[in-house]
Amino acid sequence: MRRNMRKRSKTARRAIAAVAGLALGAGGLIAVNVYASAHENGDSASTRRASQEANQVLAAGATTISCPDVGAKLSSVPDGARALVDRELALLDQQVAEAYRRLQTSARAIQQDSDFANNAIMGPLKDKRVATIDRIAIAIGRSGPRPQGLEPLAACSLRTVGNQQGTGQGQGQGQGQGQGNDAGQNGNGGPAGNGPVASDFVDITTVQPNVQRPRTSRGASKGLFTTRCGVNANKLYNSDNIIVAPGVSNGAHHTHDYVGNQDNDAFTTNEEFAAAATSCRNQGDKSTYYWPVLRLQDGTQEFDAEQLGGGAEGNTGRILTASQVTLNFVGSPRGKVVAMPKFLRIITGDAKAFTNGTANANAAWSCTGFEDRQLTDKYPICPEGSKLVRTSKFQSCWDGRSTDSANHRAHVAFADPKTGACPNGFKAIPQLVQRLVYDVDAPSLDDNGKANPFYAVDGFPEQMHKPITDHGDFINVFDESLMNRMVQCINTGRQCR
Repeated sequence: MRRNMRKRSKTARRAIAAVAGLALGAGGLIAVNVYASAHENGDSASTRRASQEANQVLAAGATTISCPDVGAKLSSVPDGARALVDRELALLDQQVAEAYRRLQTSARAIQQDSDFANNAIMGPLKDKRVATIDRIAIAIGRSGPRPQGLEPLAACSLRTVGNQQGTGQGQGQGQGQGQGNDAGQNGNGGPAGNGPVASDFVDITTVQPNVQRPRTSRGASKGLFTTRCGVNANKLYNSDNIIVAPGVSNGAHHTHDYVGNQDNDAFTTNEEFAAAATSCRNQGDKSTYYWPVLRLQDGTQEFDAEQLGGGAEGNTGRILTASQVTLNFVGSPRGKVVAMPKFLRIITGDAKAFTNGTANANAAWSCTGFEDRQLTDKYPICPEGSKLVRTSKFQSCWDGRSTDSANHRAHVAFADPKTGACPNGFKAIPQLVQRLVYDVDAPSLDDNGKANPFYAVDGFPEQMHKPITDHGDFINVFDESLMNRMVQCINTGRQCR
């Protein structure tokens, strides 16, 4: 009876969210009409200059839309405003995705009208973002100081994909060297027209070893705790993101794999997490572990081929299930670790790193037998007999107070890569190291993946399936007794499975 009531409650929440989404969408349509009426009779020099610049970008080759990340600028959001702000931030992502899709399908109109991209796509996008950002500021201002300096974040720009040179020498955690030079490489690449392209790949045997490990002190916690939660054989997929966009369907705009907790979507409450089933062998671990799926660009029509988050947003091809998923929790090179609080939320990496820049990028791609060589901005081509590896190291320092934060990052931090020390005021916690292994043939680059198709990570459509956008998400739903056993195991230097 209780389980059925939870299901009905979640259905109701999803229905309410859908109605709210329609209301927000209607506001977006109004913004388009307002823009058209305000500009149809005007032609300033600045408008003409913006149109000329947009056309130059479009003529340069593969193009995407780059917008400032508003959520990253929110240092504090009052609890009473959190739900509304999260919905508005998700609406900003939706607006960019819709504008990018229109850009992709408007080549003829852009050729015929030199002002089309600016007047019909970029201008309306800015107007929508102005209104949405204003609603965010108002919501926060009702319960606390109104945030300042958000207005300039409304303007987006067109960007050629090949305007940064990639070295192919990714530096592991958060230190990628650019996004690759894709100009002239089969247009935007990929069956969906938004990547990947041949220059997104590099032969792993040509990469020099680059993994650095911090010094360990005498008091280091050297133990290891492994939880076994499967490889998503249950095929639990959705394009929600409960951490970044709670209460919003398709908040991720790409499909996630899930292991661990089996009641995981945008509407799951902490109570529902605690009561849910888990794919983990130890039933005391009901945590949720999720990451964007990897797809083979072979033309397969998956279950989401026509859906938002899937093929309708450029995420196409056969979903690859990892042959191995390893979830290890390790200690600190400087000292003991403390228990994580229940329902702690951690995001590692940045799903928008291609347009946001590398500040939060934490992708790590490699091959079995070559894991001393990690790539952030390239997909590896593995030699025969070697398998593809995705590794995500999560933040290992906690502020000691919060299970989440306004930008979903400030409450946790990485330890110093050289010394292993946490920032002042932070405590060392067990560090989740997630390793995914895939059996996938090396793509053929000389024919743009025709003989052996490209593979690519799912992502926001405007991120062009770049490897630097790989990321992972974790919510701690360990029983307190099992969490304490983990801490004891790590702090006493044992290996526990």
